[in-house]
Parts: sequence; structure tokens; C-alpha cells
Amino acid sequence: MDRRDFLRAVGLTAGVSGAAAFLAACNANEQSGSGGQSAAVSAGGTLYILTDQTSQHLDPAKSQNLAITTTGLIHRKLTAWKTSADSPATVVPDLATDTGRASADGKTWTFTLKDGQKMADGTPITSAEIKYGIERSFDAAFSGGLGYHKTLLEGGSSYTGPFKGGDLASIETPDAKTIVFHLTRPYGDWPWIVSMPAFSPVPKGKGTDASYDSTPVCSGPYQVAAYTKGVEVRLTRNPNWDAKSDLARNGLPDAVVIQLGQETGVVAQRLLASSGNDATAFGSSFVNPAQLAQVRSNPAAKNQLVTSKSGALAYLALNTKRGPLANPQVRQAFQYAVDKTAYQIASAGSADLAGPIATTLITEGIAGREVFDLYPAPPNGDVAKAKQLLAEAGFPNGIDNLDFPVSTANNDADKAQALQAALQRAGIRTKLRPLDDDAWTAVVTGNDGSYDLTLGSWQPDFPSANANIEPLFGTSEIGNGGYNEARYSVPEVDALIAQAQGTVDVAAAGKLWAQADRRILQDSPVVPLIYTRNSFLHGSKVGDFTIGEFPAYPNYLQIGLAK
Repeated sequence: MDRRDFLRAVGLTAGVSGAAAFLAACNANEQSGSGGQSAAVSAGGTLYILTDQTSQHLDPAKSQNLAITTTGLIHRKLTAWKTSADSPATVVPDLATDTGRASADGKTWTFTLKDGQKMADGTPITSAEIKYGIERSFDAAFSGGLGYHKTLLEGGSSYTGPFKGGDLASIETPDAKTIVFHLTRPYGDWPWIVSMPAFSPVPKGKGTDASYDSTPVCSGPYQVAAYTKGVEVRLTRNPNWDAKSDLARNGLPDAVVIQLGQETGVVAQRLLASSGNDATAFGSSFVNPAQLAQVRSNPAAKNQLVTSKSGALAYLALNTKRGPLANPQVRQAFQYAVDKTAYQIASAGSADLAGPIATTLITEGIAGREVFDLYPAPPNGDVAKAKQLLAEAGFPNGIDNLDFPVSTANNDADKAQALQAALQRAGIRTKLRPLDDDAWTAVVTGNDGSYDLTLGSWQPDFPSANANIEPLFGTSEIGNGGYNEARYSVPEVDALIAQAQGTVDVAAAGKLWAQADRRILQDSPVVPLIYTRNSFLHGSKVGDFTIGEFPAYPNYLQIGLAK
């Protein structure tokens, strides 16, 4: 599933964040991390993926795909993700022999490729194919994919791709098996960056026009046999895939068919019935509360439901540049004024369905995350404490007329109204401003900053606290399409972000990110609300359908079928 489409599915805007409309998970979370079925899987059969999306980006330069979903079936990268239901995701070698070797200053990373790897058309996978694939992603004609590397590679900010700009000197290929990256600054998470779609190999001279988006040359277990726009994508085995060298993919099914443009309600009914091909299918969209009620009433169907332990962070962003909200003590009052239980109910009908209450910024399932609560209060808030802080900040009569833009997508208005009512009890009076999703995005990511507070959410692009903290709280992410919706800018925090990003040792970096989490919350630019839960349905013959601690999405690369 394309990352952009994935975020739409959870009620987020394209680009990661948005006014979230998180769908629910099952009450007891009984099947968290497993599909619940006992049937053993084996090689063979056809796996069907049912999606409401009408298209798929298969060109790695255009893809914002999670590493464990669709394009992971057809493209390999230098590294990959290993997910687990009971531990954080880890980075593992994929086409490379290891996860990279950093120079002493953390600015140069070297990778050695495994022997004997070939693409589906027989092209040997060398450092040249990796380099060319990355360079293609800089060309404006093939833009739209994840682009962290574009500003991290030396010269990347001005590079225009291989067709216009020639060679990108910061990617060196001294021999067929070695590729060296020169970065603008130390960056300890580079092993995660090279697991992104743009680091897939592309044969030199291929991918020169838009047709590559539906006919890419593949390096994963599968190749594209047919792509009928709006109907289906059919994948068959790649005869050159080396299973023994692949630590991330099982490649068990003989074929994978992605059925496009499916209505989600109908998908749920089909999967529960599991008739014919639907027995070997799963839905890529979240199960909504009404569908969950059907599953609960059918004990046999519970084995077809899989629920994440948690998911993206939902939060209330407070514009730190606006009026009374520029006062940290006023913002701290919001921590006590919000009713997180009411938010849960507005999200999914009940607290247990929506997901656990959040008190920190780093997503659950991310290595190095620390659990703490700087503002302990009952789940429904502490009105007296909120009023006390407002009075101490010079607002004994509360605050009037705070502008609260909210997306009209999904049920965001209901959630905003629940928070509005809670804030009013504490003397904080807001005016909701309903906007369509595109208009809402323009307001909160634009340069004007003419709003006071808004609802947001965040699903990191890769399993590092780096992907939680910098996009939401780095000064560079204010306006210009960035998602620092609180307009939060603190030099000390920017310096801490830079220090953590430049720390190659994972454990040491994790401690710095946890420190940043605490430091930011001291200033209260956002109120963490909940960590959302997500549920998915699969057919009765689908096995090894698991959701790791991160991301809150099934690992397509591990799924098998029962005979």
C-alpha cells in the first residue's frame, strides 16, 4: 500500500500528518500480533489484496510505500525491516551484506553488495543499478516518493537527476559491489533511509518515461505480470529472486493479485464469508467500528481479525506563536483541560476501541522510547488544575475566541467538538472552523500560521524516534508544507535533534530522543491524546498475518496461505 494512500486510510493527509480519523480495534485486542488461525502455511497459491485505492505507484522513485507493504514484494533495497509482534522493528541487510559502515564523523556510509543478485530481466544488481535508481528519484518527472535522502546527500539540494544533471558525485561506486554515500551532516539513521523505495536498483537506461510506474524491473520475490488501471495489479514469481539471501521476505505465494477500487464494506463481508478466492485474501484498509461489531457477533470470525497493539499518535497542536498560546503556562493548562476519554469515544465509540491514552510523543514500538507523564491527570482531565494555571498565567476569566480549524474528513468534527466541550469547562472557549481536507492542510502547513489550535496525528516513515520528533518539532518544518503545526521553534531542541541525528550508536541516540521527548513536552506545544489501534480482516486460508509493534500494519512480506 502506498504510504500516501495508507495515511489517507487512517484519516491523515498526504505527507504523513492530518486531522486523524482513526478507526477502531477489537475490544480485548485478542488477536494482537497474530491472525489467530492454527492452519500451517506452505508455499504456493495466490494471495489477493483487496484495496479501495484505484491505483498503485510501482516506480520506486514515486513510491511512499512502507517497507513491509506492496512495493516490498517487488523491490529490494540495501536494507529492510524485520518486524515482530513483541519487540521494536529492526533494520536488517537486504541487498547489502550488512546495515552499513559509518565513518568516524558519521557523514560517510559504505555498503557492500551480496554476490550473485539479479533483477527479473537478468540484469546483475551492482552498485551502478543502485546509484542510478537513487539518481532517478531527483528528476522532477519522477517525484512524489519519500525524499529524506535528497537533502542529506551532498549536492542533493540542487541536483536535478541523471537525465539533466549527470552524475551525483556524493554517491560513489568504486567497484561493482561497493557503494559509498557522502552526507551533508552526520546521520545515524542512514541505515533506515536506505530501506526506502528510492534505493531499489533500476537498470541503467530504464525508467526514462512514465510507463515505468506500471512496468518496473523488479528485484523482489515477484515481478509485474499485468497492471490494469483501476482494476488489478497481477504479480508472479521473479525467477531470479534469491530466497536464501533475503532476510525480510518469505515469498511463499506463487502469485499476488491486488484488486483495486474495492468498496471497504463489501470487502469485510467477502472476507468474513471467505468464499472462493476471498479465502486467500486480506483487506488493506482498516476495519471500522460497525464491521467490528459484526465480527464480535460471530465467534468463528474472530480468527480472521488482527489488531495492532497501538499505532499513530493523535494530538492537539497549540500554535506557540499566537496570542495567549505563546505563554507556556497557558499551553500547560491544556494538558489538564482536555478530556482524553471523550476523545476516545468520539474516535471509535468507546475508550477501549480507540487505543490507549498517550502521554509521550514517541510512538509505541519505536526503540528507545521511554514512558513518562509530565502532566498526570485523570483520563477525563483536571479542570481545577487547568483553571489554576490559566489564572497564574494572567487569565483568571479564561480565554475567548481561539480559532480551531478542523478537517471535515471522516469524523474529525466529532472529535474536535468533544475537545471543545472539555476546554470550555476549563474556561477555554474555541471557535471550530470546518474546512475540507485540502484547505485544512493548506492552513496548518502554510506560511501564514493564522490559527490557534488544531487536531493532528503522526505515523513515522521509519522505525526511529527521529521520524517522530524532527517532522513535528524541528524549526525547519514550520510552514512550506511542513507539519510542525505548533509552530514550535526552540534552539535548544533543534540542537538536541541535530545531536541525536548525528549519533550513530543506536542506544545512545535513543537516549537523546527520549530526552528530546521530555524537553519538548515541558514546553507543551502539543497535547498527546491517544495511540490509535488498527484492525484488519483476512480470509480463512491466510496465515502468518501479523502486525508488529511498529508499524501498525500487517507485514505483507511474511504472509503465507494454508492448503
